[in-house]
Amino acid sequence: MRGTRWDIQGLRALAVGAVVMDHAGVPGVGGGYVGVDIFFVVSGFLITGQLARRLGDTGRVGFADFYARRARRILPASLAVLVLTALGVLLCVPPTLRSRAMTDAAAVAVYAPNYVFAARGTDYLANTTPSVFQHYWSLGVEEQFYLLWPALLGVSWFVLRRRRGAVAGVLGVLAAASFAAGLVLTRTNQPWAFFALWPRAWELAAGGLLALAAPAVARLLPPWVARLLGWAGLAGIVAACTLFTADTVFPGAAALLPVMSAAAVIAAGGVSVRGSVGALLSLKPLVFLGTISYSLYLVHWPLEQLPQAAVGYENPLPLSVKVALALLAVPLAWLMYRLLENPVRHARVLAEAGPRRSLLAALGGSGVLAAASAIAIIMTANPPLHTGRAVADQTPTAPVKATGFVPKNLKPSLAAAPNDNPSLYADGCELDFSTSRPKPCSFGPDDAPTVVLWGDSAAAQWAPGLQQAVVSSGDRLVTQTKSGCASTLITHVRDGGPYPSCDAWRKKVLEQLNADPPAVIVLADYANEELPKGRDAEKTWADGLADTISRLPAQSRVLLLADSPDFGTSPIECLSQHVDDADACARSAAKALSSPGRVAAYRAAASTRADIVDLTQYFCADTCPAIVGDTLVYRDSHHLTASYASKLSAPLKTKLAPYLP
Repeated sequence: MRGTRWDIQGLRALAVGAVVMDHAGVPGVGGGYVGVDIFFVVSGFLITGQLARRLGDTGRVGFADFYARRARRILPASLAVLVLTALGVLLCVPPTLRSRAMTDAAAVAVYAPNYVFAARGTDYLANTTPSVFQHYWSLGVEEQFYLLWPALLGVSWFVLRRRRGAVAGVLGVLAAASFAAGLVLTRTNQPWAFFALWPRAWELAAGGLLALAAPAVARLLPPWVARLLGWAGLAGIVAACTLFTADTVFPGAAALLPVMSAAAVIAAGGVSVRGSVGALLSLKPLVFLGTISYSLYLVHWPLEQLPQAAVGYENPLPLSVKVALALLAVPLAWLMYRLLENPVRHARVLAEAGPRRSLLAALGGSGVLAAASAIAIIMTANPPLHTGRAVADQTPTAPVKATGFVPKNLKPSLAAAPNDNPSLYADGCELDFSTSRPKPCSFGPDDAPTVVLWGDSAAAQWAPGLQQAVVSSGDRLVTQTKSGCASTLITHVRDGGPYPSCDAWRKKVLEQLNADPPAVIVLADYANEELPKGRDAEKTWADGLADTISRLPAQSRVLLLADSPDFGTSPIECLSQHVDDADACARSAAKALSSPGRVAAYRAAASTRADIVDLTQYFCADTCPAIVGDTLVYRDSHHLTASYASKLSAPLKTKLAPYLP
């Protein structure tokens, strides 16, 4: 082993550069998020190497000293950015998101933000309103890992009598179990696979196992093999950064590429050889970026996200602005490294004192910030979200008439809107992602002619109005809905991967419909549903709809209910920033109605026996407003509030009248 590993600093530079460019939206770096995986491997290698050397010298881990050094290394910059970002939240983040952001801040202060994001179901790779503290998830994983890893290493070292190979074998089994957990969770619950410790621990453990094997690697690896291994590792990192995208099923098996590639670069760098990748990674610009990589990682995300929050998530910052912010993060990170991170790390008052002082300072600082965040949660929980003016209750009209401000009698309120769901959710009639057995729910007389509503959550959103329309006509409504699973017979994906419960559910629903044909079948689906990469979306949708219609019972009338507009981002946050100017939160009809599934529905209707039911005039004219009368139209970017769906019962009854028995 050499002394200073400048190549590892260069590897850190690649990692942080990939993350920053990905977050800035730089074209061609769609997989830059794997930079975090590279950091995990580097961290596991360096920290385990330090622990192994101490165990070899003294036979002890020295827990207090280890955690004191860790606290001095990690916390000063982390807590400083936490404080500054929290202040930025109060100035820039929409009022409806501030309490959530302060919850995230409290979680950061107690080293558990990753579990908050996992429990919330956060999609790291496709989140239109990400938390300004979201980047702290990786620090949470690391700190939780290092609460356990030193103890596992120390116990294994003692029990196995300092035999590195045996210790590595035991810890390797645990790493394999972690990898297996990641494979399973990526398929079944991607947010937990992405954010939780146990499916991610193997990445840090991979670096740790490499550290245990480092003496043998340096002794036994031939120079020419080391040279090839290093360059192959660099090629793997570049491939992951450039070929992976937000659609890649991740972490899962895909994480093997950046993790193993980083391990290959580190292993090759432990062998002194001419022409190695280490020479490239040891160039001064890369070493500089690697040196400030921790501060740069902390600074860049809020620097990107706070301005975006301030201008509104509905107005994405131009690429040039995002790149400029990413570049600005470099000198800011250097200043923080020079003035805070490094000075505190080596401060005599802490470094030369016993570990107790550093640990007490760390716990005290974290405790104060956790308490302050808790107070901020309460203070930001009920912001003023209306103008104080009321409007009269109105029935939706065609063409639609917008309300240009947020009335005080808005139904539902902006705060309550995300939970203004149809009763199908509370009753268990809207199936979750894992359920494959149909659960038809019935409304109206059992002996009346039946109308079946079939589709995904975009079908469920119509249920409040459709139920009133159908039942008041003397008929019975039966719902068959499942989240993220359209009635359209297309190859569905979820989080970039297969969605087997959807295929099984649709097959069973079709069997039930053909076994007991209803009078009318209404198909309603989200028109921007996730499709496999490389498909012509419009053609795929049209062909899938035609396939569905051909398999429905011949004696049933078939209607295609056109999807509601898609805003792209929720208008709720925009409205909370523009209570006096709700028109600022409207979307142009051209954009909101451009979903491939909408066009495909008309194509399918023209070539099959199905008819279209389209209520677009009750949503859009030249623009699509967010508030109509005293009612908020949307509970998120494209789902209707149950309140507005209920008000569409009369238009739905009129549209359906020619088709009902």
